[in-house]
Amino acid sequence: MTPDYEIAMLWVEGPLSYVEQLCIRSFLDAGHAVTLYHYGALSNVPAGAVLCHGRTILDRERFISHARTGSMALFSDVFRYHLLGQRAGVIWADTDAYCLRPFTSATGHFFGWESAHHINGGVLGLPPDSPALAGLLAMTGDEYAIPFWYGDAAKARLRARAEAGDPVHVGDLPWGTWGPHAITAWLRRTGEAAHAFDREVLYPVPFRNRRQMFKPGKRAQAEAFLTDRTLSIHLYGRRIRDFLAGRPGGLPDAGGLLDHLLKTHGIDPKAAPIPPQA
Repeated sequence: MTPDYEIAMLWVEGPLSYVEQLCIRSFLDAGHAVTLYHYGALSNVPAGAVLCHGRTILDRERFISHARTGSMALFSDVFRYHLLGQRAGVIWADTDAYCLRPFTSATGHFFGWESAHHINGGVLGLPPDSPALAGLLAMTGDEYAIPFWYGDAAKARLRARAEAGDPVHVGDLPWGTWGPHAITAWLRRTGEAAHAFDREVLYPVPFRNRRQMFKPGKRAQAEAFLTDRTLSIHLYGRRIRDFLAGRPGGLPDAGGLLDHLLKTHGIDPKAAPIPPQA
């Protein structure tokens, strides 16, 4: 049976590595339709994924980025909220989310706890009429908005900067401000956090154990975090790409969980390697 939900992803431009190929392929092989949104030329896109220009959702020439890292995660946050607001029957997935089992939802809510404190948006489903989604869209419409969940002292400092004519841009706020921090705060405010899955469902492998998924001899330790409720595995994209870029040829070690998954889906990492570090 074909899953009811379409999976939507974003890769702004450029070649995909075997990590992104694996994640896209995993959803296709699970029976999901996959739409990959983009703003520039792409290469190494798995057969079966439908390409769609991002302007159909959010027409932007300037991409918001994080000041310290240069990451476009902030723009990706904004994009997914607009996408979910415009399209029903879609679940968002980052290109580092590996699908273990098909995604289904009776309400349109589909998200989970990444830790004891945060709901992550790497996999995110919200109905278009979600009150939390409305809040996220309103908040991200102002790049200088002061997060309502900050403490009184922090908000006072930010207000003082704004009143002095030097407001703080979201790109200079801590990582995840428009992502997990905002998602968690809004879902709690509206009560929709009650729909959140336990960590084992979407984010089974803790951040501190992430390298166990990629090292030979550690596969059993990584798989020990998976249960019969696990639907997806977060591969920690940017961090893991940096780690893998330091491996010979930017390729995964044989015998690890990642190597096993690549072989399961018939993906040759040598055909789309991660560029090695200088």
